[in-house]
Amino acid sequence: MISRNVTEPLLAALSDTPVVALHGARQVGKSTLARMLADSAHPATYYTLDDPSVRDAALEDAGAFLSGLVGPVVIDEVQRAPELLLAVKAAVDRDRSAGRFLLTGSAQILQLPRLADTLAGRIEVLTLWPFTQGELAGVRDCLVERLFGDESLLLSPGAQSPDDERGDLIARLLAGGYPEALERASHARRAAWFRNYVLTVTERTVRDVAEIAGLPDLRRLLSALAARSGSSVNYADLSRSLGMPQSTLKRYVALLQITFLVIRVPAWHTNLTSRLMKTAKAHVADSGLLLHLLGADEMRLAADPTLLGQALESFVVAELTRQAGWSRVAADVFHFRTHTGREVDIVLEDPSGGVVGVEVKLTASPTTADFRGLQALAEVAGERFRRGVVLCLARGPVPFGPRMQSLPLRSLWSATSQG
Repeated sequence: MISRNVTEPLLAALSDTPVVALHGARQVGKSTLARMLADSAHPATYYTLDDPSVRDAALEDAGAFLSGLVGPVVIDEVQRAPELLLAVKAAVDRDRSAGRFLLTGSAQILQLPRLADTLAGRIEVLTLWPFTQGELAGVRDCLVERLFGDESLLLSPGAQSPDDERGDLIARLLAGGYPEALERASHARRAAWFRNYVLTVTERTVRDVAEIAGLPDLRRLLSALAARSGSSVNYADLSRSLGMPQSTLKRYVALLQITFLVIRVPAWHTNLTSRLMKTAKAHVADSGLLLHLLGADEMRLAADPTLLGQALESFVVAELTRQAGWSRVAADVFHFRTHTGREVDIVLEDPSGGVVGVEVKLTASPTTADFRGLQALAEVAGERFRRGVVLCLARGPVPFGPRMQSLPLRSLWSATSQG
């Protein structure tokens, strides 16, 4: 079994918090991880609301259902009976023992209707995403931590040539990180899995959290966002191209985000300047899913550098978002763009306000021109700016002045913490 890097913070939360929620997309391994912990590190009784009898008992009388449970429990797929959380709150108010409830859900629990305030002060929420490249390699990838740290980011030059790097990158992008997709032996079988996955999420998980009639429209929107992955969300343009009201589009985009199909990346800005664009970007949350939605295969990616660059940016956003979920630096993910067109693909901000910029380039030979957006970010952020990095296909790191350097793309999964 592949070790999940969220396990350590998950166990830490269970040691001092009455309710811990582990949410994430369907088929990323939440149930597997929860059951493993219940059998070993955090002994608990496991229940799943995918079991009709368990779900019926929880829906009929949630209070009575919980009163019959003894000791710590795991309740899987809690979004299938959201009313249960009110009974969890009541139970925790009577007994605030740490680790009483480990809940899993395939939707963002605190964004479910009526539940945002239900468990405030009683719950810690962690996210399980598809595998990171580090998890697949068996390491704790923590580039987010090292970007904010004092230690050198310099790595020794790699043995691969740029052509080898590009071929390896294409394979990683197409595979993505969903466990079951990774087990498929061919592109065609992986495509079949992704096709059924989209149907399952939109027809099952979305129905659990919202009453909507336009599920085919939701899938059309997901495909449209895939074509625009990494772009600012332009509701007027989407409304024209899809023939849907903007109010409906905004609701559907929120649903895609709640069910972890799309990552919303807000714009980074300060209160000191009005020269910055403040429109959020949207990225499909897994590169394998993104490229399936675009109908792309290895040959097309190799022949189309624009598409490859788009997929690479979304891939890096997803990797850093996943790492931020267990990083010892609680960084938020943004993007940066000025009205004059200077931009940075990813801005990480730590709780103290420190800022790191990450630009993604499909090149093996970065130049000073690749740092223009990072220089603009440094000027706006001032003393808050920690460093700027260009992730690219170069074999090794190269300094480009104070607090600026390029790094090989493999830094995403080879920068591991010590201890």
